[in-house]
Amino acid sequence: MGFRDAVMTGLAPDGGLLIPERIPDVRDRLAEWSKLSYQDITFEILRLFVDFPENDLRKLIERSYAPFRHPEIAPAIPVGPVQILELFHGPTLAFKDIALQFLGHFFEYILEERKQHVNILAATSGDTGSAAIHGVRGKERIRIFVMHPKGRIAPLQEKQMTSVLDPNVFNLAIRGTFDDCQKIMKSMFRDLEFKERHGLGAVNSVNWARVLAQIVYYFSAGLYVMNSCKAPRVRFAVPTGNFGDILAGYYAYRMGLPIGKLVLATNENDILSRFFNTGDYRIGTVEHTLSPSMDIQVASNFERYLYYRLNEDPRVLRELLEDFEQSGALSVPVQHGEPVDSVFQAGVGDREQILATIRTYQERYGYLMDPHTAVGVSVAERHRVDDEPMICLATAHPAKFSGAIREATGQEPHHDILDKVINAPTRVETLPADENAVRDFVDLHSPSPAT
Repeated sequence: MGFRDAVMTGLAPDGGLLIPERIPDVRDRLAEWSKLSYQDITFEILRLFVDFPENDLRKLIERSYAPFRHPEIAPAIPVGPVQILELFHGPTLAFKDIALQFLGHFFEYILEERKQHVNILAATSGDTGSAAIHGVRGKERIRIFVMHPKGRIAPLQEKQMTSVLDPNVFNLAIRGTFDDCQKIMKSMFRDLEFKERHGLGAVNSVNWARVLAQIVYYFSAGLYVMNSCKAPRVRFAVPTGNFGDILAGYYAYRMGLPIGKLVLATNENDILSRFFNTGDYRIGTVEHTLSPSMDIQVASNFERYLYYRLNEDPRVLRELLEDFEQSGALSVPVQHGEPVDSVFQAGVGDREQILATIRTYQERYGYLMDPHTAVGVSVAERHRVDDEPMICLATAHPAKFSGAIREATGQEPHHDILDKVINAPTRVETLPADENAVRDFVDLHSPSPAT
């Protein structure tokens, strides 16, 4: 299908994920791109995948980045032994803003063109929900239903979502885990009659446009750091739970960005790090941690990676995932003594390591980071090499996770955006972790998508 339909459908009709037909090789453009602004690199990358008129695409890029508070959008800053790629300068202070501002404008552009409405259904472990809500709030052709696990996200993350009172926004607190929310969402999308009747759209990283927008900051930061450090390649350390952010880095690598290693960092919910160290992917129990946005067992974007790992054979992939749905485990063949994938390294940052990393970087370098970023930096320090600068993705502003910062440093971080929502009125509906309850709510509150 074309890009417009890929944006609007989110999940493929059979419940699988959409991927590009081909991955362009851009190695011959890197020297030219290294001189461009973030906005111009965005244009060059998106035009390879997006079938909008170029003038319209440039306007959408300009509109999407307008709310960002840093002129470079996603600056890379040297801090001690690493480079910190700050992705939290958007309206909700999280990396999700970069893609979800785009997605909101993409939806609006296509819906206006087609004179249609859409009902967005999303599951969030924290930052996706508020970024998605702020990307589509007040848009007359869009309604959004966001599920979050009740009591399992940071209080300020919840406030950022539930204090948005626009009539097109519905927050659903689900009595369960994020995996419960994600399972409900995927099941509802697989019901094609329900999906079509309500015009369901997706903003989670199952939507290809999300991953696409995130590819940009790998190129922007990678080219900048290679130039400034006079290095032939770079490494990226990525804290991840749902595999979307690091998947964007994997696409950048396949497009030709000189990436030495993608360092995957998980918290105690270590299903992904175990896979890249052993080839075994097995569901455990979700643990509640200092980095709640990563408290995930089933990573929804992982099947996109598996497609390439399994030699691009959709039949083998389908059989593997069907078995996984029944057994809760899968594995891939690994040659003795060989890594699962030569571009990936993986590790775990646990509670004590997170607190120690936050404390050390604040005391030694005067840099305060949130606990998710600290997971990435903690693991990155174990995988550094002298000739490949390590770029660590900073995924949220530390003020969003004041409890962890207080515990690590004794400080109370603040940000004016967050201070405004602390005492704001909220609107949220609590539902059981039951698909029928969510279906009934969507039925009751969604208009016909056709007009």
